[in-house]
Amino acid sequence: MKNIACVIFLMWLSITSFGQSKSYIITQYGAKPDAITNNARAIQRLIDQVAAKGGGKIIVPPGNFMTGTINLKSGITLHVQQGATLLGSTNTNDYEGVFHRRSIIKVVNQHDVAVTGTGVIDGQGQELMLDIFQKLRSGQLTQDSMWLYKRPEVGRTNLLLFMNCTNVSVSGITLKNCTNWVQDYMDCDGVKIDHITVQSTAYWNNDGLDVSNSKHVRITNCFINASDDAICLKSPTKNSLCDDIYIDSCVLRSSANGFKMGTSSFGGFRNIKVRNVTVFDTYRSAIALELVDGGIMENIDIRNIQAKHTGNAIFIRRGNRGGGTGSMKNIYIRDVVAEIPLLKPDQGYPIEGPPDHLKPGEDKMPKRLSQFHIYGHPYLPYNLVPSSIVGIPGFPVEGVTIENVSIQYGGRADKNIAYIPLDKITTVPENISNYPEFSMFGELPSWGFYVRHANGVQFKNIQLSLVEDDFRPAMVMDDVQNCSISSLTIPTNSTLPAIQLNNTKATSIKDIKLNIPLEKAILTTNYQ
Repeated sequence: MKNIACVIFLMWLSITSFGQSKSYIITQYGAKPDAITNNARAIQRLIDQVAAKGGGKIIVPPGNFMTGTINLKSGITLHVQQGATLLGSTNTNDYEGVFHRRSIIKVVNQHDVAVTGTGVIDGQGQELMLDIFQKLRSGQLTQDSMWLYKRPEVGRTNLLLFMNCTNVSVSGITLKNCTNWVQDYMDCDGVKIDHITVQSTAYWNNDGLDVSNSKHVRITNCFINASDDAICLKSPTKNSLCDDIYIDSCVLRSSANGFKMGTSSFGGFRNIKVRNVTVFDTYRSAIALELVDGGIMENIDIRNIQAKHTGNAIFIRRGNRGGGTGSMKNIYIRDVVAEIPLLKPDQGYPIEGPPDHLKPGEDKMPKRLSQFHIYGHPYLPYNLVPSSIVGIPGFPVEGVTIENVSIQYGGRADKNIAYIPLDKITTVPENISNYPEFSMFGELPSWGFYVRHANGVQFKNIQLSLVEDDFRPAMVMDDVQNCSISSLTIPTNSTLPAIQLNNTKATSIKDIKLNIPLEKAILTTNYQ
């Protein structure tokens, strides 16, 4: 027995020693925590040496370590300890690559890689943007004149960029102050993201977390506060898509959308599940599903969403920006509670969304610019926007079920702001090729739900309420086939008709809680 115990002890000692030999602290290999020295070369040299030995853990100890681009390699875990900060360089020349390929941590064509720890990666976004603007004005960086009107695209940097990788893990880390998308997982297979924090409101267009054409992805227990979409799935190339994505127990705040799929949708999205997500103080939609570049969107299952103080609850859009109409079907959204306030939901944050209906006026973007149709944002006067399911003529959104949904709207609609009479509802612009956002149509003729060009939409147990009165119907459907509404609760003092069905066929409506006969609550029309 003593011999067996001795052998077990020696095996344990060997394993423990081996594990210890696989960890490397960057300060022992030349890195300096002075927040001034660019440590990229020292850290990269260590990564290369450890990777050549088969991999290991690179430890960033407490302190402030400035760096440019670091390229992780297979078998490497970058572990940022509590009290440690990797500071992105404030000199844009310290980063490798071109736009959307520049990052502090860059991982390309690797496997079994991880970023862990409870430390911080800070992009120093405001300081980096000062350098970018200075270089643009001096001619050291060049871009077309769009940067004079909107924002620069050159020089901006991600914090994490994984491209064509397998078995990726990111956990525990805090990501701050980015000038571009905070993190992007592009063409990856097998990604686990857990218990990370994103605090990135230093600049525009910095999505909190992007997944691009990746599969088998789990995103859990994350807090994300970003000046653009909090979690966004993208599909930038054909013949590839986001597949088998699971999101659970996340808290999101955004000056754009909470959870979004699109707008880049050339390949598509399939088998997406979202569970137990809280969205708060978000300018655009809590849930935005957008297919406008071709591709597919199918088998989408979203449940248990709490949205408080957000500009819109649900936005579903099938369009065509020139890449085709694609296919959009089999979408299930259940157990949503949302509050749509009268006033601007993200007011007071460092980077807010545009004023929109609170300050109607002229376009801020010069229309003479050739790229206006891509980047321009119309400032239109409109009342609060309902949740929407909108396809285009001949290409409907198909197979959508909305169940157990409760939405409270601020109300206070005013015909002096904007007004679409019931006999003019077909005048709502199609905007087939426009950038998709819940406000893309301006004024809409309903306050609760607006459905246009759809087939097979089911509403089950829907509760719509108003803080103040609204002169519009609660629901409008235009060119909708095979729709069913069962158990709909709307305010008893709602404007009549409560529902308008225009050019709509095969509709089943029952159990409307309005205390009036059904025939008085519904207006059926056939305006073309």
